Amino acid sequence: MNDKAWLALEDGSVYAGRACGAAGEAGGEFVFNTAMTGYQEILTDASYAGQCVVMTYPLIGNYGITASDNESARPRLSAFVVREMCKTPSNYESIQPVGDFLKKHGIVGIEEVDTRALTLKLRDKGALRGIISTLDGDKKRLVAKAKALPSMAGQNLAKVVTCEKPYSWNEDFVQNKRPLHVVVMDFGVKHGILRCLAAMGCTVTVVPAATTAEQIFKLKCDGVLLSNGPGDPEPVTDAIETIKSLLVERLPIFGICLGHQLLGLALGGKTYKLKFGHHGSNHPVKDLETGKIEITSQNHGFCVDLKSLPSAVRTTHVNLNDGTSEGMAHTELPAFSVQYHPEASAGPHDSRYLFERFRALMLERQGVRNAQAKRP
Repeated sequence: MNDKAWLALEDGSVYAGRACGAAGEAGGEFVFNTAMTGYQEILTDASYAGQCVVMTYPLIGNYGITASDNESARPRLSAFVVREMCKTPSNYESIQPVGDFLKKHGIVGIEEVDTRALTLKLRDKGALRGIISTLDGDKKRLVAKAKALPSMAGQNLAKVVTCEKPYSWNEDFVQNKRPLHVVVMDFGVKHGILRCLAAMGCTVTVVPAATTAEQIFKLKCDGVLLSNGPGDPEPVTDAIETIKSLLVERLPIFGICLGHQLLGLALGGKTYKLKFGHHGSNHPVKDLETGKIEITSQNHGFCVDLKSLPSAVRTTHVNLNDGTSEGMAHTELPAFSVQYHPEASAGPHDSRYLFERFRALMLERQGVRNAQAKRP
């Protein structure tokens, strides 16, 4: 059995390794992730659509795949790159090795690649388009195919990963004396976000990315969460227009990751592509209001331009590695967002308080509406 595999990048470099996933060829934008654990959450994070993920931690798969750690129904990334794949996981909750999981879902994987050297290349040159093949190692063909791949910039991938129709999320629901109804605009939402909302006692309705403001108003919700997702935020024009209409009606809004970028665009700001993005569970972020440092989970390749935001929007969080935008809030409207993942699946729980902040905004609005309804 031929288990050889090859990895080719648009800069002409080719790496030889061993296949550890499905057979075939897959390509996309190569990015590296610095997380030491949480590979299952990474594999099933829809924000990786169109990308090939390089894990910097050398041994992946030692605790296998479990039945409860998926962040979406199936993997959305294009391919997976590791230094060494564990074939015999040790974990009482494991249901299968990672390699079998990749094969089951048709995800091409390669191991025995010098991921340290590959990561240094991506840090130096930025995210690169590339191909992984188990078919042949024809360097000229593979490099040419890598160069022909589309850039991540300009791609509306949210419409590829969003749900087809609205649905309710009932998992982990906790009964609350003051129930709140949250509509989640699904641009590639992680299940961890839905679990956090349900755990606060929120009734959760997930809707497709192209849902209009009028359709959301008909659901009579207390707030809207703009989810994470893949690709460039600028082409997601339908959602940007929807968010603008939601802002006019002063509906509480909480944006996460791509949702943060979309809110920034709806408020009149601009976004740009980062050199190699932020992917990992150990990124330091400073809360400018409290001065506290949070260690955060992140996965994004685009960023809001801080200088482009109107004066009514204040920056609330910044990345301590490169000074980029990690959070903002409107000074007059009940809308705020963060670039990182407060649900932390997988990762530290330093930022879970943001869900409570969202809940407080919704309760405030609910209280105002109830008071208005009681007036004679």
